[in-house]
Order: sequence, then C-alpha cells, then structure tokens
Amino acid sequence: MIVGPTAVGKTAVALAMAEALGTEILSADSRQFYREMTIGTAKPTALELGQIKHHFIDTHSITDKYDAARFGEEALEKVYELFGRYNDVIVCGGSGLYIKALLEGFDDIPEVPDEIRESVSENYKNKGLIWLQQTIQKLDPDYFARADAQNPARLMRALEVVLATGKSILTFQTKQKRIPPFKIIKIGLELERNELYKRIDERMDQMITAGLFDEAEKLYPYREHNALQTVGYQEIFDFMDGKYNKEEALRLLKRNSRRYAKRQLTWFKRDAEINWFKPDQFEGILSLVNNEATKTPRH
Repeated sequence: MIVGPTAVGKTAVALAMAEALGTEILSADSRQFYREMTIGTAKPTALELGQIKHHFIDTHSITDKYDAARFGEEALEKVYELFGRYNDVIVCGGSGLYIKALLEGFDDIPEVPDEIRESVSENYKNKGLIWLQQTIQKLDPDYFARADAQNPARLMRALEVVLATGKSILTFQTKQKRIPPFKIIKIGLELERNELYKRIDERMDQMITAGLFDEAEKLYPYREHNALQTVGYQEIFDFMDGKYNKEEALRLLKRNSRRYAKRQLTWFKRDAEINWFKPDQFEGILSLVNNEATKTPRH
C-alpha cells in the first residue's frame, strides 16, 4: 500500500515500485474511477499508464452508482486475480475510506430510496454545509461526534441512511474486519508542511493551465452527482453560479486542497502500521518492502 496526501508524489513512487517488483498498480483514489474527471483528479498521464498497467482508473461514469463498499469487493477480487500472476501487488491512493474498504470490508447498508438521496442533495445545494452539519448533529449525534465535519459527501451519506432507516450509519458498521491471506506492507509518504503546500499550489496552477475550468464547465450539469462533491470542482461550480469571482475561486481551490491534504494525513497517521518515508527515499522504501516480504509468506 502506498498512501499519503494529495500531491505528495504517490504516483511516481508506485510506478518505481511496480517496475522494481515487476507487477501492476491498483488505484485506490475515490475520483480517478470516473472517465469524465481527468484534470481535477490528477490521474497518471497516458505515458505513465502505458508504462505500468493500472486498474480502477477510468472504469466508471459519474452517472454510475459507485461507492467504497462496492470498490472494496471488486478491488479485493482484482488483488486475488493479480496474485495469480505476481508475487506482489501495488495499491496506491489517498482515499483512506476506499483503502479501508479493500482491506477490511464494509457492512451491507440498506439501499436508500432515490427520493431521499435527491432530497438530501437538493437541500445541501440550497442550504449549504452548515445546514448539513447541524442536521446530522441533531439526527445522528454519535456519528457527527466522530465524523469529518468538512466532508459533505460523508455527511450526506450518513444523513441519507438515518432518514431511510431511522438508525445511525454506525449501527451498520459492526462487521468484523476481514483478515486477508496475504502480507500487507503499508508505506506512507509525507513532506514538511510548507513543501507539501507548495506542491499543492503548483499542482493547482498546472491543473488550471491544463484546462480545469473548462473540464468543470462540461461537468456542471452533473454537479449534484456524488462523484463531483469534491475539492477542485465545487469551488469552480460556485464561481460559475456567481458566488465569487475567479480570483477568489483560485484562492479557495488552493486553500481547500491544502485542507484536504491535512485531513488525509490525519486519517493515515491513526494507522500505526504505516511506515513513513519522504517520496525521494525510494531505496529505503524498496529495502523495507524486500525485508518485510521475507519474514512471512506474502500470500
């Protein structure tokens, strides 16, 4: 597993690891599945995708219903399939929930009626994040106490479940963790905060030069889909709605991307099994992986 915040350099390390180990890469990024979202999700380039085979990139449309639970099952199947050909498999991504879904699995949460999902989405669009936070705090205080209060997609999901079932989403998250029959080596990538934030700002500038605003404009008619409730698109949608000017949109794109990176690090730092490196410490990463792999069978 190669994890870490946005813009830290996960793709480059994953490519180098896949080359060294002679294997393929499985993406665990919650937005790179979607064909229509390319610039704003910082997908590997066509050259990089040609260098090493990747899985779970451009596999779905934003109009498809796709979530972490489904990814977890499909990704685990792919891991088993790849172990039929390779001794090692690389999983790379910054979406902690999706990595958790792959490694541990999720409970089966009851299907939410479309009218409830649409109502929650419409209310969030019209009333904003504060309304969403206050509603969850009132209807599901236990979940709100441990939730990422700045993540509207997670809050909307929790609200949908409590409205549809009358129960907290936490009541459906009691399944025992699966224990995979293969060795898991977790590598986390990190940088000094100032350096990481500089990279994030530079990447955002590159995305804008590459046509991020044009990409968002094409996606605007689909803005209510869950896939687009994410940093990098919502700020531009609000600019298109006239909520602020382009200069403010650029400021918010960078600020919110930095905040997202901070939340990613907070998630991953809770995992004591992650071995932390800087992205330029490849030889150290490879040495650790090779040493760990010899201790017990990998699968």
